[in-house]
Amino acid sequence: MSFLNLYIILIAKLHTPLLVPYFHWDVTWFSLLFLLQMARMEDILNLPVQDPPCAEFSAAHLDWAKVDGGRQGGDDIALVPFARVNDFVKGESANAECPANFRVESRRKRREGSVSKPRVDGYLEYTLYWCSYGPEDYRDGASGIGDSANIKPASGKGSRPGRRHMMRGCICHFTVKRLYTRPLVALIIYNQRNHVDKTGAPCHGILDRDAVGTRAMYAPRISEELRQKVMSMLYVGISLDNIIQHHMEEVQRHGGPQNRDDFLTRNDVRNMERLVRNSSHELHTNDGFSVKMWVQRHHKHVFFFQENSGSGPFIIGIQTDWQLQQMLRYGHNGTVASHSSFGLKKLQSPLCSLLVFDSSHTAIPVAWVITSCCVGQHINRWMVSLVERIRAKDPRWRPNTFLVDDPSFEASVIRARTLPVASQEPHAAIESYHLQLKSKLFDILHSNFWQRVDWLLHTLTTEFHSLYWLDQYIGETGNFENLRDGSFSTNSWYQAMHIPDVDVLLDEENLQLAKVVSQADRSVAYTVWNPGSEFSLCDCPWSRMGNLCKHIVKVAILCKNRQVARPLLAAQVYRQALLNLLQNSPDDPVVLDHAILHAIRMQQDIKGLEELSNSGLLQPLPHETNF
Repeated sequence: MSFLNLYIILIAKLHTPLLVPYFHWDVTWFSLLFLLQMARMEDILNLPVQDPPCAEFSAAHLDWAKVDGGRQGGDDIALVPFARVNDFVKGESANAECPANFRVESRRKRREGSVSKPRVDGYLEYTLYWCSYGPEDYRDGASGIGDSANIKPASGKGSRPGRRHMMRGCICHFTVKRLYTRPLVALIIYNQRNHVDKTGAPCHGILDRDAVGTRAMYAPRISEELRQKVMSMLYVGISLDNIIQHHMEEVQRHGGPQNRDDFLTRNDVRNMERLVRNSSHELHTNDGFSVKMWVQRHHKHVFFFQENSGSGPFIIGIQTDWQLQQMLRYGHNGTVASHSSFGLKKLQSPLCSLLVFDSSHTAIPVAWVITSCCVGQHINRWMVSLVERIRAKDPRWRPNTFLVDDPSFEASVIRARTLPVASQEPHAAIESYHLQLKSKLFDILHSNFWQRVDWLLHTLTTEFHSLYWLDQYIGETGNFENLRDGSFSTNSWYQAMHIPDVDVLLDEENLQLAKVVSQADRSVAYTVWNPGSEFSLCDCPWSRMGNLCKHIVKVAILCKNRQVARPLLAAQVYRQALLNLLQNSPDDPVVLDHAILHAIRMQQDIKGLEELSNSGLLQPLPHETNF
């Protein structure tokens, strides 16, 4: 049965007095088009939500459905998670044949509940992305009307001085709708996928013959990665000349210009230098208003924000793109630790840092949470948002261990899979990070700003963030070694690795004490009591001040490698408590139910560890070895 026959039957049933031969054709075709449109909307909801496993993806990674209509004779549509829209935009910008940047040409938003009967493709957010090489065309003679140099540019972004050379008439553009009925899903409507002008000819990239040998072969702007790199260099004090020289050396090293980033100019760096010089934490005299303005300007770095009100405390969670990359890199199958309640007595709102550890056991901050209350009491409010942000990038992401330093943390939210003890390596790294925070934030010169949250946000995301970016960059490339912050070497584990094994005197038969030869004065040897345990003590000046010194860490590493380390007391007590619970069941039914619950949870944790071990992700530990 044809669609028209089906439609006639429906009309006959709905309008019985109007026999089919007599109905009005204008009404009929209008209704027919409406039904056709409804059929298209239903098809949209039936499309699968595609989530490619790669970090950034393009149109080539998606299966597209063709929709009737559209200004180009039929639009391509696809559904993706809304959290991955930026990944799609980055992937499309990295087109090998036509590198480009897609700018936001227009954007509209609606509040939830503002539409009583939303359409199936109705949106909460509507964003139109357009290739930066269009849509205006200011190539010589492109307009065909007199001297194109004397033509006044159209209003909008293309009218700004310095952008005329970028406008080559490209009509490539797509629309993104955050669906009203499914806020976690984005509908991508690709209106024109080819980078061509209105005649259908390539207008930039390697397919455009007129662009060969010019900057039009490449993306019109530098990448966000290079921008972050240059900004970090400027924040840590590297001069403009050194940045340009270093960049030119890198370009020459890989064989000459290959993309837009390789054409970095002094003017590009000078513009960013001006931004750094003119940046200020105080966007408003009122700290609360200033924080909200900061959130609006840096919304892509804010994974959770809640103003102080009667329903809850002030909470803001921030994570830059670089921090997200480090959390994905080192947090997966690794250790994540919390460093909470920093600045409880000096800052208006204390700071909680989430840390991961690289191969050198350096603690890297991968997220910051600032809150006016105890961070552990409301962890469920921001931890869920953070995990969703990470899982949107990698659904398989899962840490092995979550270390907490606050007993108020709700364990059911983080579901840690290890015994509640930690080795000395992360302890040393966390202690080093704590000293970094104190030295950078609690400088007496900043004392007037300690009570402002906007200052804390600005300092963390600029100067402090750049220190860790630069340290990793130096470690990976070997460049700017002379600019490396010496405070990073205060990590006791890092210092312990430079102590030779021969400088440790250890009697494996009598583990009462050990001797470690001083690296500064070899005529001095420090004594470490209770070697290899969590109660080790050293008589060096640093340890006497209550810190974890390199001598204790070195002895602990040596004991562990020789498999003579004592089992941690906390692990023994915990294990003995579990055995007593299994052997002597309590009489109180409430206590019994609670014990059974913990026993089941422990059984699940053990099973999970066995699965990790069987898959090769967890190395088996020797008997009575520290966890």
